[in-house]
Formats: sequence, structure tokens, C-alpha cells
Amino acid sequence: MEKRTTVGIDLAKEIFAVCVMNADGVAVERQRLRRAAFERWLASIPAGSVVAMEACSSAHHWGRLLAARGHTVRLIAPAFVTPFRKSGKNDDNDAEAIAIAASQPTMRFVAVKSVEAQTILSWHRARQGWIEERSALINRLRGLLAEFGIVIARSAEQLRRALPALVDSSSLPASLQPLLVEAAEQLRALDARLARCDAEIAVHARTDSAAQRLRQVLGVGPLTSSALPAAVADARAFRNARQFAAWLGITPSQHSSGGKTRLGRSTRAGDTYLRTLLVQGARSTLQAALRTTPAKATHLQRWIAALHQRKGYHKTLVAIANKHARIVWVLLARGENYDPNAWQRGSRSTRMNAAAA
Repeated sequence: MEKRTTVGIDLAKEIFAVCVMNADGVAVERQRLRRAAFERWLASIPAGSVVAMEACSSAHHWGRLLAARGHTVRLIAPAFVTPFRKSGKNDDNDAEAIAIAASQPTMRFVAVKSVEAQTILSWHRARQGWIEERSALINRLRGLLAEFGIVIARSAEQLRRALPALVDSSSLPASLQPLLVEAAEQLRALDARLARCDAEIAVHARTDSAAQRLRQVLGVGPLTSSALPAAVADARAFRNARQFAAWLGITPSQHSSGGKTRLGRSTRAGDTYLRTLLVQGARSTLQAALRTTPAKATHLQRWIAALHQRKGYHKTLVAIANKHARIVWVLLARGENYDPNAWQRGSRSTRMNAAAA
């Protein structure tokens, strides 16, 4: 049998497409397999094979399974696979494109997440979804009540306080009251679920060593300090802090040609949840910097205040989030504790300033 060097797998729930390439980049095997047959086929792959997949749903599960069997796992962001697809999008072309992309010497790969990291991320994702459900429920109720002439302030707490009285109100049709009762129960259930998520995340933020280091940075709270280490399995997979910030979508887009560099708005690529947490933390950092007198301000706070005067509120938020992302990369990649005065001390100052600049 011809030696297998790279295996590209297009993942799915039931039908999996595989493409096996030899050392010359020639496809020597193509198959479409149902899940049970695919699991049996995986057992036949020679140990030490390079197995590549898109970093999509279930990829980390298969990555852990294949790594435990001695294979080299390569997870690739879907955006990096697209340029290698030769023609129309289908499962076979996707599997071939994944195999070709994995063989590129400059390709960047996604580290496989551990079961523990995947578990805490599940709490974050559930929390994010339930917040969206709660916001949708509140907005829907406010809209329905407005049709009966009842206008409630745009505040979740105001609606919670108003609902008990509205359930027994004679100004509303009797047939509407059961709907309000069920809506109130659903709102309480969502609040309870979110409280449970917050409790689980807070425990992780207190007990995880990487999360504890991130909490040392002003503006990085329990949610951010828990989510970032869980989402970034290995910060060293990023070449430097700027590449990490670019992955989070908080660096400016570039439109450069003819030796002229043109920077645009932030790319907003990557994980929206992580980026939102960093921007929210930047907001509290900015407020703290503006409240602090110059005599008591840190070096970072003086930089923030000066930037706010030059660039305004929103651009300063993005700049702070960018700086936080670069500092976080140093703390995660090098296992260091945060030192706000590192810029004053020799070689370490050079490292931290280069990462956070």
C-alpha cells in the first residue's frame, strides 16, 4: 500500500469525505463514508499520519481522538481552506482542499482544545445564547404590551417589576394574562440559568492558574480571564502578540499597494464573543483612567488619557482592547505574571512593550 502522508477530512454529522495524498501531493484515495464506516476507517490509518480538518463543530473531538492514536492533527480555519478549493464547493473538493492547505509550510493551525477547556467554553457559549434569548423575550414583551398602550422603560429590571402587576391588571384582556404568566416564568428560568453559568465561570476564573494571571490586568474580569485561556489552547501557536490581536479582530485592516500603507477600520474577524469581552473590559479601564488624577495614574493610564484626548471615545476603546490582547498573549504564551512597571526595566521592558505596543 502506498504510504499515506496527509489525510484531509471534511467533517459532517453523518457523511464524511476523505482525501489521502502521498508525499508528492497526489490524491491516492477518495471516499465518502457514513459515521460508523468512518470510525472504522480511521482505525486503518497508519500511525503517524498527518490528519487535517477544518476547525468547525466536532473538530476538537475528532482531533483529541486521533491525537490519542498517535497521529499529527492539523485543524485549519475554514477561511484558510477556501483558496485551495479548485472548483465548486462539495464534500470531495473540500476534503482535497483541506489536505492541500495542511501541506503548506506557512499555514497556521488551530490547537486542539482539551476536554476541560471545551467544557468551560460550553458554559460561556450557553451563557451567550441565553443572554440573546432573554433580550429577545424582553423586547418581544415590550412590543406586545405597547400594542395595548403600556410602555415600559428599556430596562430588564423595569419589566421584571412591572410583570406581576400586569398579570392581575384589569386594563388588559383576560386571555392575555396567561401569556404574561408564562413569559414571566420563562424570564425567571433564563435568569436562573445565567446565574448558574456565572457561578461556574467564576469558579474557573478563581481556580485556573492562567485565568488568575489574566485577572491581574485592570479591565480583565472573571468572564474574560476564564474565556481566553479556554478558547486559546496554546498561545504559542501565534507568532507574536500582534498576530494574536489580529486573530481577535481588533487590529486595523490594511489596503496597501505601491509601497503605501493604508489602514482602515478594525477587521472584526475572529471570535465575536472574545472581542466583545475585551471591548467591555476596555470600557471600564478607560473610565478608571479618566477618573485617576495624573499624579496617581500608571504609565498605561496616562497613555489612555492622552489617547482619549486625541482620538475620542470609541477609537480609544479599540486601542485599549488591542493592548489588553497583546498583554494577555504575553501572559499566556510565556506564563508570566502581569507587571505594570515592566516598561521601566531593561530587557523585560522591551519584551512587554513590544507585545503591548
